[in-house]
Amino acid sequence: MFGLSDIIKFLFSFFLIMPIVTLIHLSGHIFFVTIFGGSEKKILIGCGNKLFAFRNIEVRKYYFWNGTCEFKGLKHDNRLTNTLIYLGGAIFNLISMLIIYSLVYQNILDSSVIWYQFIYFSFYIMFFSLFPMYFSDGSPSDGKAAELALRNKLEDRVTDDIFVKKMEDDDDSCK
Repeated sequence: MFGLSDIIKFLFSFFLIMPIVTLIHLSGHIFFVTIFGGSEKKILIGCGNKLFAFRNIEVRKYYFWNGTCEFKGLKHDNRLTNTLIYLGGAIFNLISMLIIYSLVYQNILDSSVIWYQFIYFSFYIMFFSLFPMYFSDGSPSDGKAAELALRNKLEDRVTDDIFVKKMEDDDDSCK
């Protein structure tokens, strides 16, 4: 059934693995932003008050709850570059899953519940970020934003985890 050891594994996954998977996802967005000349890039893990920052990564009080990335402008700003930025998180999740799976398959990493949970949470985030829908706050998922960008129908480039700062915007509050 479901015992105390399962609860401990769940808490470990929720408070450690999920934020790592979120960081990987957001790093995928920032990777493509960097390639296409974005400036003032920042990754925010969680929300609430700032706990600490390291370079362009800021960790918030509720670090296990979602995350976002911010940037200003792009040197190369078109439908293709925007689509790759929106899909970047899912691409990085997929690559990380394939790397972990291949390392376990080749017995380089021991098969353990940690790696299964890593792959599970990576797939979970990848699936729901790609599912083409609007969230309750009206922001599109990454998949919906990519679709709209390809069709040149994306009016506001904000998604559930990407925030494009306006040139005069210096607000660092939790999005």
